[in-house]
Amino acid sequence: MEKHRILIVEDDLKIASMLAQTLRKYHYEVATVEAFDKIVEEFNAFDPHLVLLDINLPSYDGYYWCRQLRQFTTVPIIYISARSGEMDQIFALENGGDDFITKPFHYEIVLAKIKSHLRRSYGEYAAKQEERIIKIGQLHLFLERMELHTKEDEIPLQKKECVILELLMGEAPRVVSREKLLEELWDDQAFVDENTLNVNMTRVRKKLADYHIKSTIETVRGAGYRFVLSAEEA
Repeated sequence: MEKHRILIVEDDLKIASMLAQTLRKYHYEVATVEAFDKIVEEFNAFDPHLVLLDINLPSYDGYYWCRQLRQFTTVPIIYISARSGEMDQIFALENGGDDFITKPFHYEIVLAKIKSHLRRSYGEYAAKQEERIIKIGQLHLFLERMELHTKEDEIPLQKKECVILELLMGEAPRVVSREKLLEELWDDQAFVDENTLNVNMTRVRKKLADYHIKSTIETVRGAGYRFVLSAEEA
């Protein structure tokens, strides 16, 4: 049986070494990043199942590297950081992260979260899933690939962009409430500012416009949002 591979992106050598030792003890295959200006290259070379990512890194921070990775991979990314503010955690999740652990941490918590994300992404149930595609008119949303396909383009999506389109396209032409969107986009809604959802909606609308997609996301005042399919793409 293949061991799950975990990539540690942590510039504190003591923490990185202790994490690696602990994970190897539990039979994970582990690599630690050494060249912090070549994280994408080291990711591709190791091909991990999960990434543990610090925020304070040399050259560029963890938010930047998470965005770079999210351009081509959906592997679980768990931030581990000494930053403990609410906005730090919100920003981490908005930039493509799946979870957040604050330093100092208990190794039991790190192990439990790793197991949980690996089970969801690669467990027996996940392995049986066929590729999920939402089709509406001429638009095809490939959920596992995080891509929206039109007749002309294959459009890469960030994780939250994909979740928003999944909810709206899957329910179209029905309205999806703000509460439902918040619930699906963020695990802990208590930390999410009301304006955060508006910002994410604006990004999705801009991406549709950038690729000349006539279909759009309509705001239904007091209710939520709905996906409106254009006549051209119907």
